[in-house]
Amino acid sequence: MTSVIFTDLDGTLLDHHTYSWEAARPALEELARRGVPWIPVTSKTRAELEVLRAELGHTHPFIVENGAAAFLPHGYFPFSIPGTVRRDGYDVVEWGRPYAYLRQALRRAAQHSGCEVTGFGDMTDEEVAETCGLPLESARLARQREYDEPFLIREAGQASRLVDELRREAVHWTRGGRFWHICGPADKGVAVKELCRWYALHLGPIRSIGLGDSLNDLSFLRVVDVPVLMATAQADELRKDVPGVRIARLPGPAGWSAEVLELLGAG
Repeated sequence: MTSVIFTDLDGTLLDHHTYSWEAARPALEELARRGVPWIPVTSKTRAELEVLRAELGHTHPFIVENGAAAFLPHGYFPFSIPGTVRRDGYDVVEWGRPYAYLRQALRRAAQHSGCEVTGFGDMTDEEVAETCGLPLESARLARQREYDEPFLIREAGQASRLVDELRREAVHWTRGGRFWHICGPADKGVAVKELCRWYALHLGPIRSIGLGDSLNDLSFLRVVDVPVLMATAQADELRKDVPGVRIARLPGPAGWSAEVLELLGAG
């Protein structure tokens, strides 16, 4: 049975503080040697992913902005997928809503709840770089949003009021490692479930493996065959929501590498 790996990036494949993937090199090399597909499932933008994929020689599909869209290299699957849009060498499947729509919904929800929020669209490249600990060019890529708005809430006690208003706006929200996110009617789980279906049509029965570290990963960890939570302070709390989840022994890319190698039988 073929394994297919779905992975979050920040705090999982990438170090939470340095964004380095170097400690994951042993598993990445083993995946390449075996030809095992691995699919980033992230809140990051397509612009950010294209830089990372070039560094890693990644040739498989990727899921961006919390499940809002999947970018499939054109012709990746030997069959057509209904509803795809051809764009810049990709077959794109979109489940999310346009960025401008979400920005307006967040602005209305903030106003009606009396909650002060600051989104990426309100910040400069320099402010995003400082907040996220990113180089300036990386911050510029992170602000090229298409489907999802990361935002900060000034007063944590106001969050419940804001969430109530977001529900009235009929938009979804989630929380990542640093930011809240407002997104469209899909989530990471919807996107991963569809990719699993396409891989099964292509390869026959598959064993889906998912690795993540935060609340916004739970939706896709629930739909894979082997869910893995990275070793974080919140892992014990999050594991209650994912039946049968494994907890990695180490955090970040070192833990990612160890889990992937063990699950492939190469550890």
